[in-house]
Amino acid sequence: MRFVRRLARPALIVVAALSAAILFPAHPSAQAGSDRRAVAASDARDVRAWDTQITRMLRGGQLRSRGEEADLQLEGRSHERLDQYHNGVKVFGGELVRQADGGQAVSVFGLLYTGIGVDVEPALSPRDAAAIVAGMTGATIGPELAPELVVLPTDAGGYVLAYRLRVLTADDLTVFFIDAATGGVALRYSDLQTTIGTGQGVQNDTKKISTTVRNGAYLAIDLMRPPAIYTYDLKGNLARTQFYLNGLVTLNDSDVAADADNQWTDTAAVDAHAYAGWTYDYLYKRFNRQGLDNRNLTMTSIVHPVKREDWASVPSSVLNLYYLNAFYAGRGIMVYGEGLPPGVTVSGRQWNYFSGALDVVAHELAHGVTDYTSDLIYRNESGALNEAFSDIIGTSVEYFYQQAGAGYLKADYLLGEDLTAPSGAFRSMANPQAYDDPDHYSKRYTGTADNGGVHSNSGIANNAFYLAIEGGANRTSGLPVQGVGAANREKIEKVFYRGFTQFLPANATFSMARAATLQAARDLYGTGSDVERAVEQAWTAVGVI
Repeated sequence: MRFVRRLARPALIVVAALSAAILFPAHPSAQAGSDRRAVAASDARDVRAWDTQITRMLRGGQLRSRGEEADLQLEGRSHERLDQYHNGVKVFGGELVRQADGGQAVSVFGLLYTGIGVDVEPALSPRDAAAIVAGMTGATIGPELAPELVVLPTDAGGYVLAYRLRVLTADDLTVFFIDAATGGVALRYSDLQTTIGTGQGVQNDTKKISTTVRNGAYLAIDLMRPPAIYTYDLKGNLARTQFYLNGLVTLNDSDVAADADNQWTDTAAVDAHAYAGWTYDYLYKRFNRQGLDNRNLTMTSIVHPVKREDWASVPSSVLNLYYLNAFYAGRGIMVYGEGLPPGVTVSGRQWNYFSGALDVVAHELAHGVTDYTSDLIYRNESGALNEAFSDIIGTSVEYFYQQAGAGYLKADYLLGEDLTAPSGAFRSMANPQAYDDPDHYSKRYTGTADNGGVHSNSGIANNAFYLAIEGGANRTSGLPVQGVGAANREKIEKVFYRGFTQFLPANATFSMARAATLQAARDLYGTGSDVERAVEQAWTAVGVI
């Protein structure tokens, strides 16, 4: 997430396509364009037809199973993600998600591409592609970030054989698709997603943190939870920060945030470390999820990537990314902006350490959850859903730990309100229009800025989540929603979590998110339940049908 500038996920993805000769079930799918087909099958007849088609495509090699996982919320259920392939190459964004109950298919969601005729023999090597990106960006790229060959569906409806590479540049975390025939840029877009001690947080609150003693010092290493949780203090060394994020160096104990007596005074490190642990606990207690990848992946926070006192002399790109921002860098790594010195204002506000807001920390970690589940592509509607899910988790974690109210350290439907003085926010779920974001699908941004409006358009799904809980009327449509009430907040949290992580494919649309969350509501609380009604009314109110 990128908070201040209208601002996904790492990994290198191989992409391919589906032969035009494949016949799709006529009833269960809806045509989403001349070259792709959206699937949202929950009716028994539709599901049977797609289940049969999936079996055919698995046998023919057009689909490959990524694996099947047991459902964390319903016993006996399982979820299988199936990637689309063309001539042995995976299709970027081509994916189906099949839910089963006792081995019987229950639902199928996803998106498949058709009519792909691109040759999958590249003229360039992966090393050539890496050299092209390095030449354009000036970044040195580590071996673990080597490019991977893909067939890229283009916005114009065609296909390009390309190498996908994700790299940290001076001012961004960027995904490049390099044409494997010409070396040109086919696409690029921003991908910006023990011992107990005590310490003072950014808002002067005292909290416990889990630390480890090594060589006579207390280090911000939490070994009391199933995943190791590390908080690194890069001491303003931007070059080392960038080398680490690009896979060129590894960090060691000398980089870990440390304190001599376990009474911590580095507020940025205290909050980053504590809030990472809190978010892990929320995911486990609410959804039975074991960390970002559900396998207790190490969680890494980076604070002080730059020096506060240097803020006036750095390029605007560095100011925007490393001072006035926070972002998820992939592989379980979060980077938190330094903020500005006391008394310095930008946009009329003073800016504190970005790790000082619980919803910001949880938001960034939620990008990691998306990373290892639906992997929502950080562009257009799927990117807006990616951002919305992080906002939903960030807000939900606040309500899990903090009292509802206004002001610092209170739970509310604002995002990032704990970072500035006077208190302000980046977005509102209750009233997206207050921050110039759309609250209705008819008002969505359709341009190319901000990866197609991933931050502004997130307001549509955010408002649906809010209305499903609190009820009320959407400001644009005027349509009323009978929410489940704040006392039943957990039910809507579970529905949106289930829909967004278990059912959505990487290239999901808003309409698919509606279908997925309705399926989740029926799974968890039954057809015709007050939860299903609230979710359906909420999506209708925000114009998503």
